[in-house]
Amino acid sequence: MKKIVVVGGGWSGCGAALAARKAGADVTLLERTDALLGTGLVGGIMRNNGRWTATEEMFAMGAGELFDACDRISTHRNIEFPDHKHATLYNVNVIEIEIRRILEEAGVKLVFEARVSGAKMDGKKMVSVSVKDIGEFEGDVFIDTTGTAGPTGNCTKYGEGCAMCVLRCTSFGGRVSLAGLAGVPEKMAVDAEGRIGAMSGSCKLSKESLAPWVIEELEKTGRIVLPIPEEKQDKKKLGKKACQQYAGGAFAENAVILDTGHAKLMTPYMKLDVLRSVKGLEKARFVDPYSGSFGNSMRYLAMSPHDVTLKVTGVENMFCGGEKAGPLVGHTEAIITGSLAGANAVRYACGKELITLPTSLATGDAINLVTSLQDQELGWSKKYTFSGSVYFERMKSLGLYTTDKEAIQERVRASGTEGIFNTKIIEAAAV
Repeated sequence: MKKIVVVGGGWSGCGAALAARKAGADVTLLERTDALLGTGLVGGIMRNNGRWTATEEMFAMGAGELFDACDRISTHRNIEFPDHKHATLYNVNVIEIEIRRILEEAGVKLVFEARVSGAKMDGKKMVSVSVKDIGEFEGDVFIDTTGTAGPTGNCTKYGEGCAMCVLRCTSFGGRVSLAGLAGVPEKMAVDAEGRIGAMSGSCKLSKESLAPWVIEELEKTGRIVLPIPEEKQDKKKLGKKACQQYAGGAFAENAVILDTGHAKLMTPYMKLDVLRSVKGLEKARFVDPYSGSFGNSMRYLAMSPHDVTLKVTGVENMFCGGEKAGPLVGHTEAIITGSLAGANAVRYACGKELITLPTSLATGDAINLVTSLQDQELGWSKKYTFSGSVYFERMKSLGLYTTDKEAIQERVRASGTEGIFNTKIIEAAAV
């Protein structure tokens, strides 16, 4: 049986591991910390705007398990908040154990507190990776889903210092790029003003620290929008966000809060005295990052060159997903790229033709667009997401955005990709 090693257990790594296992491979997922999902333990927003379309495309292509879990473990469905419609909010407090169960039942081998720090190469081919105090893991194909945030030195160099976020670099060791260990020259995102990287775009507040009437509204409707006193508004900081879909004027003028189990504050940071000047938030307390007064984690500091199949350029047997595959922002986007990388890793190991998602689908168009921009000057300076900003406008202009489930299913059928992620490659190869 072909061995696939996935390094990084965020949403993308989970998508990659599940897709590779469904394709029939022996799959090991190595996660640096003691839990899956990474920034997915802070996030919680699914199906907003064009993500609804992309999610239903993935269901039709046979990769709906992780999306289904988010639907089931949800606090609210079909909610609206500024510039966003029909969103689902999953409960960040309970989603991890559910995703862990799905992977374990599928037969994925999970190894925690496994920070990969070394790799053995045979020319351009990776042979194994090493984890201190655990050992070596050999593989036929490797998938880099290590993300682009951290370690703490990068947050100090390009941000405001370690803000003590959910990635917990100081406890489990900082991110190590698998592609970097293989000698692949990776890219940092630079925005139009020349700033390197981008800052994570939201914070978690302790729900119990909010006024009772705020809690009541949050739990009833899933969202609340509270005006920030005009003299305390900071409109410049939103330009630093990775999540530009949440950077419109309403997010500068208001404290936009969503109920994801915790209270999700839709801003990268906010001075505590400003936060507590908002009516209803007089006793508010940050949960993630703990230093949410001055900054957040820095991201998009190590993106891997790749082709449209997500095969990494420069290594014969490596694929990438999530933020490693370019500035596609969000959980939905990470699951999609991870799933494609996982399926293609098994196909590559078996000598089968690799999947290229067609541009007639939003999922395929997004991957093709981001891949095509990587070699252009400032090509990866913008951030792309199905849920807003530049790419959502493209979706609408191309007629790719719809919430008509039957139309999406027909589009997938017409593209020839229906159920493609349910194909058992290794059994087919053995026949």
